[in-house]
Amino acid sequence: MAATGEPQPAKHQEVGHKSLLQSDALYQYILETSVYPREPQSMKELREVTAKHPWNLMTTSADEGQFLNLLLKLINAKNTMEIGVYTGYSLLSTALALPEDGKILALDINRENYEIGLPIIEKAGVAHKIDFREGPALPLLDQMVDDVKFHGSFDFIFVDADKDNYLNYHKRLIDLVKIGGVIGYDNTLWNGSLVAPPDAPLRKYVRYYRDFVLELNKALAVDPRVEICQLPVGDGITLCRRVS
Repeated sequence: MAATGEPQPAKHQEVGHKSLLQSDALYQYILETSVYPREPQSMKELREVTAKHPWNLMTTSADEGQFLNLLLKLINAKNTMEIGVYTGYSLLSTALALPEDGKILALDINRENYEIGLPIIEKAGVAHKIDFREGPALPLLDQMVDDVKFHGSFDFIFVDADKDNYLNYHKRLIDLVKIGGVIGYDNTLWNGSLVAPPDAPLRKYVRYYRDFVLELNKALAVDPRVEICQLPVGDGITLCRRVS
């Protein structure tokens, strides 16, 4: 109860909660009604393990994990890439959605975080679909862009990494995703800070990356090579379907 005696909205239980819904109670309703009852046991286990990690805000939220899993099935994705893995919640969601011979090229600068989730991924029987590479993504992407065999070879690419490089990633990924394929950029509403006034009290990291996210959104909005849809799922995800 607040000092006024008015009841306050129930707080969410979700680690990595980034929902832009104004009501935490409504977000909790979505989780408890539509997400948690359908969440695979392996994903629940990984979500709970990740909750104990000091950087747990970096994880993909459960509702976004469900969204990605369904999207991959809808587009019949088979060959995918993920830039930014953390403990692997979205990676596991992807691996479970792909066919038995599906593949994920997973790129992250920190293998130690990935190994937190790896035993759960292995127990789920999908580790064979994952090719994990430790290190910065851009050098590897440059190599792939230089090799024509990789052009148009990916059905889906998910980016949840360093926001200051999102445009650099896009310049390369547009050649690697197939025409009709999809690139998903995470955090494109960036804590709701994109419409905050200049003097708003923002956390240092939120303020630092805010301009990079704004720049990405402006660029995607006028890129004729893609059709886009920006969704308020999690912290905002922009889907780009390559058309040319």
